[in-house]
Amino acid sequence: MQLGFAGASTSRSSSHPDFRTALNYLDPAPHSVLFKIHSNNELHLVSISNHATVGELKAKISEKTGVPVCRQALKGWDSGKQKDVQNSSTVLKSLNIGKEVSLILTDMSMEGFVGDATEPLASQNQQTYTLHINVPDGNMLHLKFPGFQNILAIKTDVYTITDIPVRHQVWSGWPNNVTNTTTLAESGVERDHNLVLKHADDGAAKISNNNNAAATAAGASTSTSSSSRNVYNNSDSMPIIIDSEDSEEFEDASDFNNDDDIFTETPNISQLKHLIPDNVDDETIGSIQFVENFVERYGPQHPMFFQGSLEDALKEACRPSARDRKLMAVYLHHDGSVLTNVFCGQLLACESIIQMLLDHFVLYGWDLTFESNKNMFLSSISACVGMTASITVRNIPVDRLPAILVIAKNRSQCEVFQVIYGNVSVDDLLSQLMEASDMYAEQLKIELREENERLAREQVKLEQDAAYQESLEADRAKQEAKRQKELMMQTERRRLESERADAEAKREQIRAAARSTVPPEPEQTVGENITKIRMRPPTGVLIERRFTTDTPLRILLNFVTAEGFLIDEYKVIQSWPRRDLTALNHEETLKDLKLYPQETLILEER
Repeated sequence: MQLGFAGASTSRSSSHPDFRTALNYLDPAPHSVLFKIHSNNELHLVSISNHATVGELKAKISEKTGVPVCRQALKGWDSGKQKDVQNSSTVLKSLNIGKEVSLILTDMSMEGFVGDATEPLASQNQQTYTLHINVPDGNMLHLKFPGFQNILAIKTDVYTITDIPVRHQVWSGWPNNVTNTTTLAESGVERDHNLVLKHADDGAAKISNNNNAAATAAGASTSTSSSSRNVYNNSDSMPIIIDSEDSEEFEDASDFNNDDDIFTETPNISQLKHLIPDNVDDETIGSIQFVENFVERYGPQHPMFFQGSLEDALKEACRPSARDRKLMAVYLHHDGSVLTNVFCGQLLACESIIQMLLDHFVLYGWDLTFESNKNMFLSSISACVGMTASITVRNIPVDRLPAILVIAKNRSQCEVFQVIYGNVSVDDLLSQLMEASDMYAEQLKIELREENERLAREQVKLEQDAAYQESLEADRAKQEAKRQKELMMQTERRRLESERADAEAKREQIRAAARSTVPPEPEQTVGENITKIRMRPPTGVLIERRFTTDTPLRILLNFVTAEGFLIDEYKVIQSWPRRDLTALNHEETLKDLKLYPQETLILEER
């Protein structure tokens, strides 16, 4: 029989009979989905194809947990898919799930439909029950417990008040068929209920501590009325006494309401070693003592607490980068609350809770039992988070503690994101933590997108700056190379100019020396001893001068040199016969060389 209930996981019927075939066609390559099933403080891993149906998933869960399909209540689906999971033939892929899904499994009662059973029970779990307990010393205890508190936890809390160990407690007034694992909501008792507690040794011979639980129960039975009977359960450490004259016991119990009651609604905490001593001076020392005393009292199975100041814990959780942030969970402890032992001993010892806090939160613990420590914490959270957070903590009543204060960083501001009070079950606590983590992850997506866009802009700017710097360096290198080249050219020009100047000076010196050897031009223009020499330089301007015929060739060449045509650079060519005069004997006269009465010579560069 397929059963469903609001808030539990079932499947939606496809409007088309070939829906699954069409889905497989669209996604020919199925992949496995890992379902993390949290049930009774245990984690079960179920791997199944995303093309499988909800019915096939429930069958696998039944194989893992032993919970029949018709009694499975699964929480944790997407809220928008509640109506889509009401038919076992619905394909998992149509639920838009990822490759890992965390679900909370509740084993519902065989009595009635799942939908009819869970809602009233969930409501009763949140109700507060007041137990009026007549204790052996004649006083009356008036204790308040949440509906999800089980009988064994109540016995344990009563032990902290009366010093009667659980194995020596004999109770009258419980309904039939209750066990140590039965919760108040499941027991069927009224919101105000009367009970009688006796010590197992009262009214009979003292029973040795070495006797077994059955012998102890028998002794307890002897000390009660003859109409009482014992009901045993394999999980019980102590028999529960069920009295057939419950109504008379209730009438007797009501007589104990008098003005001499010395017990209050909260346990007597004077004998406990507090998690943080009174008037602690330093926040860091207080947090270290909190962890040490927590482990000493509740054992090593506990979540990892941050040790240090609240400010340091916030810095660890609320880092500047959105991708590195976690939620900050502040566990607020109070030894005066009846919820404390169950919350610490059971909820915070649950493996699923521990793993959830480790993966998604930075957990910080503080004990508010003493007013001095409470004031220190209020001052610290006011400075680190804000006055609103301080007021929120101050207004939490003791009977709702312990509590988990979830703090989140939104943009640049830290604020209270959620408050989870102590009157919750393991599944409810896990569900609320998962919900807070998912909501914060959605909130961070916006910041992550903006942060990625900002990083992308910064990366582009860095690349542009790098390109600009590279271009600037290239320009500087070009300018430097150009400057060096110009400097070299300038140096070369100076060298060449210097060489030219030196050469010109040397040429001028040679010309001056040659000019000094040339005699003045004869005044006589014609005559037997006068010759007229014309010289045609490369410039084309004729040079003409008269010489005496007895003038040595040396004087003629010196004249040519004095005119700027050094013999080392130019040849003096006679046309006919063609010869280079510079190669002849310089001491021969012009007459000997037949360079008269006139001659035209050509100056050629060597």
